[in-house]
This record gives sequence, structure tokens and C-alpha cells, in this order.
Amino acid sequence: MVCPYSLTVPGGVQGQVFGLARALRERGHTVQIIGPADGPSPEGGVRAVGPSLLNAANGSMAPIAPDPTAQMRTIRILRDEPFDVVHLHEPLVPGPTVTALLMRSAPAVGTFHAAGDQPAYRSMSGLARWFAARLDAKVAVSEEARALAAEAIPEPWTVLFNGVELDEFRDAEPWADAEPTGRPTILFVGRHEERKGLDVLLAALEHVDLDLDVWIAGDGPQTEELRARYAHDPRLAWLGRISNEERNQRLAAASLFVAPSLGGESFGVILVEAMAAGAPVICSDINGYVGVAGPLDGEPAAARLVAVGDPVELGAALRELLADPDERRRLSDAGRHRAERFSMDRLAEAYLVIYQAITLGDSGSTFGRGAYHALRSAARSGGGRRMAQW
Repeated sequence: MVCPYSLTVPGGVQGQVFGLARALRERGHTVQIIGPADGPSPEGGVRAVGPSLLNAANGSMAPIAPDPTAQMRTIRILRDEPFDVVHLHEPLVPGPTVTALLMRSAPAVGTFHAAGDQPAYRSMSGLARWFAARLDAKVAVSEEARALAAEAIPEPWTVLFNGVELDEFRDAEPWADAEPTGRPTILFVGRHEERKGLDVLLAALEHVDLDLDVWIAGDGPQTEELRARYAHDPRLAWLGRISNEERNQRLAAASLFVAPSLGGESFGVILVEAMAAGAPVICSDINGYVGVAGPLDGEPAAARLVAVGDPVELGAALRELLADPDERRRLSDAGRHRAERFSMDRLAEAYLVIYQAITLGDSGSTFGRGAYHALRSAARSGGGRRMAQW
């Protein structure tokens, strides 16, 4: 499994790489993770190719490793190890994934995670098509991700969800400090940058005249400016970066979890994590979030959806839900049910079908090709919103 982003920096793609590797190992498969790292790996089975450099991408900063030294290390690992499958996450991001795709030392799967505005797909469409032609299977984590990549890369595509290791959220004990206050709690978790919408939440709180606690986890380029602008609000608790265990406990204790992102989200892993922990969710109605938490297969929405970038509407939703414990309980139950669709175990089983198909298909097996096409057809039936059936 090859990741272009630093394996020691928290991130959505890195989380999927580690989680999927764990699920595959639990099924008896040997998995090595190749990618840049800027310190000791958080777990075993990692082959680091060197440090990363921050690069602006999709409204954020991506820690990638495009330098020649990292590519030589990647080549050496792929040359020396007899891998049956090479699984590339974001295969067109400069660095180890592109190098691995050029080598193509084994049948290759590419998972495309990004959504939003990526001009490179349009300006370098010919090059993207050439690289993608070296993949034996192309997977997008949502219809949003597929739509972006499909600007340059043609069918066939398989749409599979991002997976979540549900047990760690289902089993989390509520954060102990929340209970003594007796006040409702609102939780935000994410990088403090424009596309995550923290400033929208803070503006919405100006319309919520209630005694409550607002937990703000994470940091980023907007942190200092936002802290200074809202220093008058004693309800805000700026937590900085918190451990996964603390995040899970605060999710389990929160009266509401709020994700007011403005765009650029291909999926909503944090929504699934919050729902698995039992937190009622309010989120913006961007496509990546609607595909996870909106109406699905005849089920009602598992979260309260609000207009993107509208602090007045968000404030009204906060007031309404904080005053209605029955509706919060309904959203909590609906969220727990919805989260089951996105388990990492189910995702690992779906990828194993693809791995088997391309390894058999690579040697000319009719079964291999047939299994792949059957998987693609099933995953795409009914449109991208049905991807959660996997």
C-alpha cells in the first residue's frame, strides 16, 4: 500500500491507509505501507522513504515527498519485495505513488480520494490518462471524487466508500469533564482553515443565546485570528490538537457534533466517526457530506443538513436541536445505524474482491475479469449514493 502523504501527519488519506491495512492483516494478509514519514511511525509495517515537504493543495497543505531520494527508496523497496498487489492511494500525487505507478511491479489498484476544484486534472488531462491507463482498477471514494478524476480519466470506475473502524467509537466512554457542568456541548474537530468552516460555526454561535460549552479541537492557519476575534465568548474552549482517545470520548459526550465545511470534501469520515460514537450531527449540505449523512435508500437523513456557509441557518438549527432532546436522540440512533454501512471490515472485503480479480485477471483468467466487472456494476448500481451498500 503506497501513500503520497506523510504517515506521521494526521490526515484522511493516511487514516484510510492505516485502517485498511489493519483490517487486511486481521484477515491474514501481509501488508506493508510505503510513504514519507517525518518521525517514528505510529505503528509497524511501515517503510518510510524520507521526510515530506508541505505543498498547497485543495485549500490545504499536503505533506508530500517529490524529491529524488524518496523516489529511489520507493524503487528499491518495490524492486526487492515480491508484492502480489500494489495499492496506490491518490496515484497521481507527485511522489511515491507516481513512482510506483511508473514501475508497476505488480497488478495495481488506484484509490482516488480528492474532490473539489483540481485544475491539474484539466490542464494535464493527457498525462493523467496515460498514468491511469497503468492501473488495473480505479476506485473513487465517492461520486464527488469520481466526478473530479473522471474529468481526465475515463471509465471503468468503481465507487467505494471510506471505511471507519467502528468499534473504537462505539466503545468510547463519554468525556468525564462534560457531565459535571450539566451544560450542553457542541464539538468541532478539524483543521482551522477556510474550507472547514470553523468561522461559520463561530459566527452562528452569535445567534445562539444559550449557556453551553463549545469544544474546538485542532489548529491551523486561522486559529490565532479566530481566537482573537471571538475572545469575548467565554463558552469557547480551544483544545488544540487532541489524541484519538480524547476525540472519541468527546464525540461520545457531545450534545451536537458540527461539521460546517464549505467544500473540497469527497466524503465525510469524521461524520461517520461522530455517528458511530452516538453524537447527533449537524453538517453543511455539500455533496460529499450528503452522500454519507443525507437520505439514502429510502432512509431519512442521519444528520441535520444546513446550507453551506450560512451562519444564520446554522444558528437556527443549533437552537432548535439543543431545545429538542427527542430529536437529538432520534439523530443519534439514526447515525449509529447509518455508520454500520461504512465499516472498515466491509471495505476490506470489497477490496479483497478487487485484488483477487486483478491478480487472476492479469494472468488472463476469465473469473478475474468477471469478478471485477461484477463488483464495479454492483458498486455503481443506482448511482453514487448507493455506494454505502458495500
